[in-house]
Amino acid sequence: MLDKLLSTIRRYDMIRSGDTVICAVSGGADSMALLFALYLLRDKLEIQLKAAHFNHNLRGAESDGDEAFVREFCQRYDVELFVGTAQVTAGEKGLEAAARDARYGFFQSLSGKIATAHTADDNAETVLMRLVRGTGLKGLGAIAPVRGNIIRPLLDVTRQEVLAFLAEYHIQYRQDSSNDADDFLRNRLRHHVVPLLKEENPRLAENLSTMAQRLRQDENTLSDLAESTMNVETLRAMPPAIRSRSLEGILKDAGVREPEASHIRLLESVVFSENPSAMARFSGGVILRRQYSTLVTERADSQPESVTMFCPGEAVFGGYHVSCTPAKPDEKGLVIHTNGPITLRSRQSGDRIRLSGGTKSLKKLFIDRKIPASHRNQIPVLTDQRGVLAVWGIGADIDKKDADLPAWRICLEERG
Repeated sequence: MLDKLLSTIRRYDMIRSGDTVICAVSGGADSMALLFALYLLRDKLEIQLKAAHFNHNLRGAESDGDEAFVREFCQRYDVELFVGTAQVTAGEKGLEAAARDARYGFFQSLSGKIATAHTADDNAETVLMRLVRGTGLKGLGAIAPVRGNIIRPLLDVTRQEVLAFLAEYHIQYRQDSSNDADDFLRNRLRHHVVPLLKEENPRLAENLSTMAQRLRQDENTLSDLAESTMNVETLRAMPPAIRSRSLEGILKDAGVREPEASHIRLLESVVFSENPSAMARFSGGVILRRQYSTLVTERADSQPESVTMFCPGEAVFGGYHVSCTPAKPDEKGLVIHTNGPITLRSRQSGDRIRLSGGTKSLKKLFIDRKIPASHRNQIPVLTDQRGVLAVWGIGADIDKKDADLPAWRICLEERG
């Protein structure tokens, strides 16, 4: 087992001389094997070895017993131990995910490389879980050998090899009673499906884990080839495997934290839509839309709130500072006629304005003038009790010009 562990460390450049390596120890067989193996190799690897244990408080006295067991072992072998604790409760993604988030949150508070005891069997089970739930190449890559400061030195070692190692060195370990129940998919696969598959091939764990690591390499290569672009024609011309990864990157950059296959398909439909203003909404209020040949990002909350402005006077609308001052005779620029307060707002469905060329809807005017869809809600529409008086950048409604009403000059400046 030690030779396999060293080979994995060197292949993925997990550890370098002088590193502080903190072994995540639950007290179970896998983590105890990893801790003791690193203890035996600490001088050869030239590392400073420490350990970390997280008590989830999910199994009462049994959880406390695990903590005490790990404390005693680390004290006996003079390994510095960090202990974290929390009362973990099920969140939106379930108890297992909540426990994992709490545990890794604690690990990330420590300074050093965190070594976790995931084995080839864990990797194989993860592959099967993702096959059952549905996944792509990235999901089949299963557990990453290295992810940031997290390293998995046992990823090529089987559970059988772990148990043989522990027996050889007479190392005790704790049994987690929750592993005996079929409450979680991983346990059901481990208890009922994996034994049947191993009857067909006893090397199932090694084979699936090796496959996962190869697929992860393929995924990384394809992701490296994915071009970062918002150009629609460039995205259309990409091979599908490359395009899907480019779209995933766009979604992440836009604020979609964990893009799923359905998100990528939805954005792809926007790219291939015949509508030059096609758009799609995603979690977190993220909107991606076509601006003719370009994809643009905006948020659902980007429409400014309506404001009332008295003339003469000033107001802030979205990203603009708006002023209303008396207009001079033959004033150039945007001039409106009103004797009351005006409302500054975004366009609304049904808004129309009459210009010298006739009456048109604002929707058609914005399209005709090729105003980007992402900018249209930002354009101030000036109204009073009679309706639309003017639209900034478009003009004033000629039906609302009235020599009997005061004339006002409207000016906009972008806020700093």
